[in-house]
Amino acid sequence: MARPNRLLVDKGAYHITSRGHNRYRLFDSLNDYKIYKKIIRDYKKEFIFDIFHYCPMPNHTHLLLRVDKGEELPRIMQGINQSYATHYKRTYNLIGNLFQGRYKSVFIDSDEYLLECGRYIERNPLRAGIVSNLSDYYFSSYNFYANGKKDDIVTPNPCYLALSNDPEERMKLYKEYISQKRPYETIIDKGLKI
Repeated sequence: MARPNRLLVDKGAYHITSRGHNRYRLFDSLNDYKIYKKIIRDYKKEFIFDIFHYCPMPNHTHLLLRVDKGEELPRIMQGINQSYATHYKRTYNLIGNLFQGRYKSVFIDSDEYLLECGRYIERNPLRAGIVSNLSDYYFSSYNFYANGKKDDIVTPNPCYLALSNDPEERMKLYKEYISQKRPYETIIDKGLKI
């Protein structure tokens, strides 16, 4: 059976997930997270796209990105995942697939969902029980939004910027917003099978 075609929209925003084969770990060291981020940085030089939110987890990754040209999304994601898989295989002598199938993409068709999706992505370490305070998870975009930490791969989510004209107030509102637990998160996690 043929794979369904992806919806590829110019200036489109997408929630991208990639999972480790058989849910195996994708990141085994601090350096792995740094390499993954460097690969994204390198691809941002080659293609025009914005990363609004990101959160690599031990066995899967989340990106919320907007592509300039929709047709380039597959090349961007294939390049990022293949480059990271090459690093991982060389470092850990892995034979076979690192990622389970191709990445999943969900088209974000409204501004209302744009910030909510970023919130969902950044709450992953809490839901997984990795941290009890999101500021302690250094591998996501959370500290950029909530604490003003510089992050050279993040383009501010326009919905985040609309929270307030005052940066301090905006960070405060974002922390309050992201700290709210939503009952649907468990349902989404099961649907994504992460």
